[in-house]
Amino acid sequence: MKIVELNENTKKNLLEDLLRRSPDRYPQYEQTVAEIIREVREKRDEALFGYTLQFDRAAINAGNIRVTQEEIAEAYEHVDKELLCVIRAAIRNIEAYHTMQKRSSWFDTKENGILLGQKITPLASVGVYVPGGKAAYPSSVLMNVVPARVAGVEKIVMTTPPGSDGRVNAGTMVAAKEAGVSEIYKAGGAQAVAALAFGTESVPKVDKIVGPGNIFVALAKKAVYGHVSIDSIAGPSEILVIADGTANPRYVAADLLSQAEHDELASAILVTTSRELADAVLREIDGFLEKLSRKEILEKSLENYGCILIADTLQDAVDAANEIASEHLEIITENPFEVMTKIRNAGAIFLGEYSSEPLGDYFAGPNHILPTNGTAKFFSPLSVDDFVKKSSIISYSREALAAVHADVELFAEAEGLTAHANSVAVRFEEV
Repeated sequence: MKIVELNENTKKNLLEDLLRRSPDRYPQYEQTVAEIIREVREKRDEALFGYTLQFDRAAINAGNIRVTQEEIAEAYEHVDKELLCVIRAAIRNIEAYHTMQKRSSWFDTKENGILLGQKITPLASVGVYVPGGKAAYPSSVLMNVVPARVAGVEKIVMTTPPGSDGRVNAGTMVAAKEAGVSEIYKAGGAQAVAALAFGTESVPKVDKIVGPGNIFVALAKKAVYGHVSIDSIAGPSEILVIADGTANPRYVAADLLSQAEHDELASAILVTTSRELADAVLREIDGFLEKLSRKEILEKSLENYGCILIADTLQDAVDAANEIASEHLEIITENPFEVMTKIRNAGAIFLGEYSSEPLGDYFAGPNHILPTNGTAKFFSPLSVDDFVKKSSIISYSREALAAVHADVELFAEAEGLTAHANSVAVRFEEV
């Protein structure tokens, strides 16, 4: 992990490095993904089962693709009881937070008979993709499913790749049951995304697909967008910490490593006004690396996408953070709330030395599915809004239309759309 002075050149180089991790930078996989989607769309179950055997070494068929209640009940026997209590507590926090996001339909009436409004309706069905195998994350189940349930989605379908024995991770199944999933199917990869987008004999078509996955899943979601809605194209995990000389270097080091351990493409950046803090953080990182389990991944991610930037002022640090637009942003300064008011671009903001990023990953309540690769400049975290749609409501009385019909006709005729104009004019032919 290198220490460099923050200036326009170092910031530009850093941004270029980070953008290289985007799923858009892997065109070599797009043809493979397109072929998988085409096969599943045309051959449906046959292709889905074939790819599951090819990629997951699991013999899945119409009789065993859907997880049974018996399998879920058995999964509870393999999940630590204390962990189950924590999962339930996390669900309560996530549900409480997302309930605050709910919005109601509204209507506004005028005396002349005009009614305008917005009708909010939950999506009918949502597909949740959950990684399997070594990358089984029950926390992602909660973060995708609970907001959908709070929004009022009636049918929540989950797909997750099975092991070679045809079984699904026990923690994933228990989290799904606790969160309120309707159905679970043993399917992963681009083939599962295609099945959710177009439907097969066994897997139902849904209206929207959410959830993280590998590069094939990300590209598949991108490819089916338009046939269904999607949440986002997720990139590798990232954290940026703004810290001054008051920060505890041990805490900062631990938090940087908490994201660097995700994978070799993960990014961990510290922007600080204190060279002394930077040196101390490096020493703490070296100490942690000797005892953390994912040392090899940590070393590679820090070498490739880890950086400590020395800023002249705290405002320079804020400007850099806004330009990078990190997925996770921690502010560990003398007055973090004041600094927070200057932040424009970040997925989730953690304030103070006791608001460690894993709180957001697991327990606090805000969603951990966040914009990556600089997209926090225009995207938001997953929320209840992602699981509803809005319809505009328009109602005019004859009196109200009479007052404006000439204006509407003039506008339509100016655009050469005489049928539009006629649609209004015909209602006043006798005048």
